[in-house]
Amino acid sequence: MRLRIKQPSVLPGFGLTLGLTLLYLSAIVLIPLAALFLKSAGMGWSSFWATVTSPRVLAAYKLSFGAAAIGALINAVFGFVVAWSLVRYSFPGKRIVDAMVDLPFALPTAVSGIALTTLYSRNGWIGQYLEPLGIQAAFSPLGVTIALTFIGLPFVVRTLQPALEDLDPDMEEAAASLGASRWRTLRRVILPTVLPSLLTGFALAFARALGEYGSVVFISGNMPMRTEIAPLLIVAKLEQYDYAGATAIAVVMLLVSFAILLAINVIQWVASRHRIGG
Repeated sequence: MRLRIKQPSVLPGFGLTLGLTLLYLSAIVLIPLAALFLKSAGMGWSSFWATVTSPRVLAAYKLSFGAAAIGALINAVFGFVVAWSLVRYSFPGKRIVDAMVDLPFALPTAVSGIALTTLYSRNGWIGQYLEPLGIQAAFSPLGVTIALTFIGLPFVVRTLQPALEDLDPDMEEAAASLGASRWRTLRRVILPTVLPSLLTGFALAFARALGEYGSVVFISGNMPMRTEIAPLLIVAKLEQYDYAGATAIAVVMLLVSFAILLAINVIQWVASRHRIGG
């Protein structure tokens, strides 16, 4: 009869660890969210509905969710290309390019906003070439999308890199030996394998863009009904001491964001199950 010696755990027992986990999550996440819902509930349903469905608020929602989704989609495409290049190829300056991916993490958001506004304004390095084409980047919805794309890129690249590193090159060689073209190999072999990671990166980029404030407030121009994002509207209501109105807008953003992220997680789970079953 062989005796099994229980290895001591690095962390304390399950009960204490679970208690600390719940205490931490409650203090950092649950209690602030509960206060958010309680504050908005105090204004009554009619006032709540009137606040969150006003034309100015709906326009802010449309811009925030639309620009965040477009920025996340752009990052899903080009983030895959960047991650693929960093994982599969060796080239001069690769470490510099790899470090540049993390610049949106390192830069303060206000600095990012000022830099993007300088680049894309009418007299900016890039904006001066867009202006003759009739394209206004700064102080327009396009500028908001550019800013949200800028801050979301690292989430997609850093999420995809481990998945691409774990991708077995023999699978691609097997597909090529069976006569599959490069496009077919990408579509039928590579993308299904990294799809869960790609969806995770998209969700992180979308969530990050949705709550972005600092890098957008400069390049957007903050024009109500046109370039005003929901986080800016929340700040404006807080400055007017309309705390209930600010929390009402935040609650709607929270619920819609949670629904979208839940849907993405379900799709990710289905894709993982399909990949394992296939």
